[in-house]
Amino acid sequence: MALKASRWLFPHFAKEDGTLLASVQALLVEAPGLRLVVDTCIGNDKPRNFTGGNPLATPFLQHLADAGWSRDSVDAVLCTHLHVDHVGWNTMLVDGKWVPTFPKARYLVGKREFEHWSNEGDEEQQAIMGDSVRPIFDAGLVDLVEMDHRISPEVRLRPTPGHTPGHVSVMIESEGQSAVITIPAKWRTPSGRRASTATPKPRRPPARSCSPNGPTSRSWSSAPTMPRRQPDT
Repeated sequence: MALKASRWLFPHFAKEDGTLLASVQALLVEAPGLRLVVDTCIGNDKPRNFTGGNPLATPFLQHLADAGWSRDSVDAVLCTHLHVDHVGWNTMLVDGKWVPTFPKARYLVGKREFEHWSNEGDEEQQAIMGDSVRPIFDAGLVDLVEMDHRISPEVRLRPTPGHTPGHVSVMIESEGQSAVITIPAKWRTPSGRRASTATPKPRRPPARSCSPNGPTSRSWSSAPTMPRRQPDT
């Protein structure tokens, strides 16, 4: 088995039988006056090739609430790109209709990324656009943004095309510290081979994330601890 040659994968990223382990997560960023969700995983009730054609039924929203984030408390949702595992919880199924999961948030979608996937992609990608992207447009909640858009004084986008044409990363700058959320990222394994990961090498304490496949967890990122959102006045 080829995986056996890469012992660093075991036991956290692969099982002895050759099964690869993956975790799809949303990252939560708090800045003054801002609660931002970065990417929204796969979502429930959406059969995808990524999940073997089976729809998920996860407690994602409960995990989000357990972290102190209600659906109505989210100010903005950023899709770093429009692949299946980054847009799913943009919407949820209510009475047979796809509705925005975060009804009081502005959904930030890259203009270049949206234009590309509106005209490209296979049948599944167009299904993703249909149930996870277009409903938030129909609800009037989308802001099409440039790849260098600034979300707040502490949070801005940085163009990182390649994985997709309009892919962006998130730059966080606060109290003299800086960090980046880049999904997916490229790094080198101990053997020197290139591999992919959804979060950068940890440098500071973990930022809270909500995982659809287990209790609310801690996901290592280089993001500094941001001040908590102040109550509305």
